[in-house]
Amino acid sequence: MVTLQLTKLIDFVAEIFAKTGSSADEARRVASYLATANLTGHDSHGVIRVPVYIRWNKMGSIVPNQTIEMVVDTPSLAVIDGRFGYGQTVTPQAVRIGIDKCKASGLAAVALRNSGHLGRVGDWAEMAAKEGLVSIFFVNASGSVLVAPYGGVERRLSTAPFCVGIPRENAPPVVLDFATSIVAEGKVLVASRGGKKLPVGALIDPDGTLSENPTSLYGPFEMEGTRDHSQGKGAIRAFGEHKGSGLALVCELLGGALTGTGATGPNKRFANGMLAIYIDPKKIDAADFFDADMTRYIDYFKNTKPMQGVEQVLIPGEPEAKLRAERTANGVPLPDETWAAIVATARDVGVSETMIQNATA
Repeated sequence: MVTLQLTKLIDFVAEIFAKTGSSADEARRVASYLATANLTGHDSHGVIRVPVYIRWNKMGSIVPNQTIEMVVDTPSLAVIDGRFGYGQTVTPQAVRIGIDKCKASGLAAVALRNSGHLGRVGDWAEMAAKEGLVSIFFVNASGSVLVAPYGGVERRLSTAPFCVGIPRENAPPVVLDFATSIVAEGKVLVASRGGKKLPVGALIDPDGTLSENPTSLYGPFEMEGTRDHSQGKGAIRAFGEHKGSGLALVCELLGGALTGTGATGPNKRFANGMLAIYIDPKKIDAADFFDADMTRYIDYFKNTKPMQGVEQVLIPGEPEAKLRAERTANGVPLPDETWAAIVATARDVGVSETMIQNATA
């Protein structure tokens, strides 16, 4: 493992994006969001994505320094085209519009279409929670056909994330954020680069054999080489049998088809679509009941006898908060293979050897 201090990691990754056409502000913004994903333990959405993003940039699939286009604008509804900009650039703009509309009317919906990979969806739930708003997100990834629906062995779905954020007055928000597949594609990527192994049976081969070998998704690969899921013949499995598969379908229909991004399919340009709904609890809860009852119920929820081998029952967001504190203090750990792939990308775009060495100094 290689361990990097947060500021050095952000500086290094920002330099990579600056070398590939992003403004200084965008380069640092993308780097900061990726590094924050690592801080919270979502390594699948962290800096391991750097080689992928740069490959998409070179292919023209993602456009640096993009501004959003407002397609529909009403007091409580917006449809926004991200124009294939970096998700870390266009999504905060879309979320800000949703927050402002919700604060004005109590309820808002924003459909974001054609965004570049928008990263950890929990970031956007946390952004809304800081403003005191409940948020719900249905997300798809058009052109990213990775997941077999329940009962099938062929890819038909993206990893189709779902996320809910709930603010609390004197405590961190509740943030539920997950792919509707057993694992996100990024976790397969992490496993392929020497990171945490996949759960048993997370993948399925065309003959129906369950697998946890990343080659099922990517085909054969060299350790420092690219990972191209179009070269693999297997699929990730939907989580929760028919329930997770059904939720994934809903994310494709609402995050993809309804937003105008399009539900996923072969031979489509990669883009995230996201339908976001924002609710202002203060407009609903005139009696100030919500936060106190939420606190009561969370205490009741957590105060259950843990099963054997479990230290305590946690709520969504608590594992991330613990890791964020730990990694902020001690640095961000990366498998050697992951770091090697990022360094190879840095060299390829012209980052100096001095900066590469300083990152781990």
